[in-house]
Amino acid sequence: MHPVAGAGEIVSWERLATGRYNILVKGEWRIRIDSERPSDTLYRIVTAQKLEEVAPTTDVSAALHRIRNACGRLLQALDRPSDLLDTALAEGQAPGVIADRIAAAVVPDSTLRQELLETLDVTRRLERLGAALDQLVNELRRGRE
Repeated sequence: MHPVAGAGEIVSWERLATGRYNILVKGEWRIRIDSERPSDTLYRIVTAQKLEEVAPTTDVSAALHRIRNACGRLLQALDRPSDLLDTALAEGQAPGVIADRIAAAVVPDSTLRQELLETLDVTRRLERLGAALDQLVNELRRGRE
């Protein structure tokens, strides 16, 4: 268990034959886990505090353009439909939301996804995500050569 996690609302769930569940959570907050509480449930109960993002203080349109461009190149490299990430990349969303959605949908490395989750400064998160996407596209292209 990592000390920083996402928290939100369960918007969909499915009980599996094993008795376990697949759940879809709409992420609402970042939290820092203070402690785990005793529980007789199959899930963990924690005491946590909500973490606040650090909003951009400068124009992040170049970073968002880099991410959108890298996503387009990634989809092309994977021979996937060019509109597959349109909802996650849609204009009018907060920059941090775009970064979070793209990281969750595209970044295969769980350590990097956790690093991005722990990055409260939205500008730095966008920059790190853009660099990671560029690297991922380059790796895919080299693998196809």
